[in-house]
Amino acid sequence: MLKVNRKDTKPIWQQLLDQAIVNISNGNWPPGERLIPSRELALQLGVSRSTIQLVYEELLARGYIVTSRRGGTRVSSCWNIVPAAPDNPQPAGPAIPSRPLLDASADRLQDWLNGEEAGEARIDFSPHEPYIDSLFQKLWRQSYLHASSTMAPCDWAYGDAYGYLPLREQIQRYLSLERGIHVGTDQILLTSGSRNSIDMIAQALLDAGDTVAVEDPGFPAAWIAMKYRGMHVVPVPVDEYGLVVDRIPPASKLTFVTPSHQCPVGVVLAEPRRQKLLRLAEANRSWIIEDDYDSEYRYRGEPLPTLFSQAPNHTLYLMSFSKMIAPGLRISALVGSAQAIARIARVQELIYLHLPIMEAVTLTRFMEQGHFMRHMRRVRNVYRRRHERLTIAVADSGIADRFTLTGIETGSHMLLEAEPPFDEHKFTSRLLHRGVRVYPLAPYCLESMRRGYVLGFAKVEEKLIDEGIARLAEALLRS
Repeated sequence: MLKVNRKDTKPIWQQLLDQAIVNISNGNWPPGERLIPSRELALQLGVSRSTIQLVYEELLARGYIVTSRRGGTRVSSCWNIVPAAPDNPQPAGPAIPSRPLLDASADRLQDWLNGEEAGEARIDFSPHEPYIDSLFQKLWRQSYLHASSTMAPCDWAYGDAYGYLPLREQIQRYLSLERGIHVGTDQILLTSGSRNSIDMIAQALLDAGDTVAVEDPGFPAAWIAMKYRGMHVVPVPVDEYGLVVDRIPPASKLTFVTPSHQCPVGVVLAEPRRQKLLRLAEANRSWIIEDDYDSEYRYRGEPLPTLFSQAPNHTLYLMSFSKMIAPGLRISALVGSAQAIARIARVQELIYLHLPIMEAVTLTRFMEQGHFMRHMRRVRNVYRRRHERLTIAVADSGIADRFTLTGIETGSHMLLEAEPPFDEHKFTSRLLHRGVRVYPLAPYCLESMRRGYVLGFAKVEEKLIDEGIARLAEALLRS
């Protein structure tokens, strides 16, 4: 029998519906049992007939009951289920397959991004996050409000797999003016970050088992993504002139390189090696992924010419707003030949469809108003001051007498390299206990035994740089 509790805050129809579902599910109302007509049940319970009709309509919609002119309203025969004993535990669900490569890859990326040591630090030499200030947030908020108020209904439909066209047009203009890259909008694909770009390249242009060459030390997300897609990843050493091109295997179908500011060593790929890499790609008909992640921050001279501008049919150029503006933005641009981009766009169309529209429209407005270029100039000035402060602090601390500082020409991080053997973990823990977080070189390495610390300065205020380096020097030099 159904009951109504007048003190219950739950609506009466919901009370009755819940009771009816429990009775049917537990077998108290067996399949085929006829339900009391709505008018009669309403009188018994002292509620309106419309309330009972609402309950029956909801039971019918959910498949608990059936109705017909002859048979009336009855419990559906599909509920001929043997109820589980109340004392029996819930049966185990399907087995979760073991994915050791997935777990190892995700763990390694987290070690790289966050460091192996847990805990907060007052001074964080993170090489992963750019500078963000209140002015940027104000201008971004204005761009967002304008974008959201001017969007048409058609803007909310399924979008182009290549990405929002007005944003690609703004990127096209930026690349032409600032990087000397002159392409059509059909050569630009919007993605959700460099990792997403690399993953789609692997799916679209490579086959499982293909040989790919990566820098070692290098960008972990690149070789982890390639390994996860079944590629044969060959580490190629890096020296003071950048990637050792002569060590690239002839069978390599792709080479990943950060030529303008090697990640993480910080050196610039020497011009002779650039030319050798381009000739190798042309001779072997192989691909080059050029990750140009922070070439805008060059402190001696103009940004170097891109590999793409010299070999556009062999080079896939990565440009990341996650690094230039903020990681939370998750917008990058992948630039290549029209044929290559069309193939990669098919992967986007199949799996990811397109990027979220609001971020794309907001960034478009941000660039149209000139905020992006002004933001980049402002950030470059901040980085220049912090870069100089860090260089001087390292020199004054005495660290440079026993450790090598590289990456002092460009970018938002430097490498403080130690002579092997060097116990990064011990000093990382010791510094974290003193409120300073540093990032070891080991997570950037595949086979390389180089050790040291990657020191980012984008997030560290100038007044804290001296303090952080002083504590680093005390820990390193004392032992």
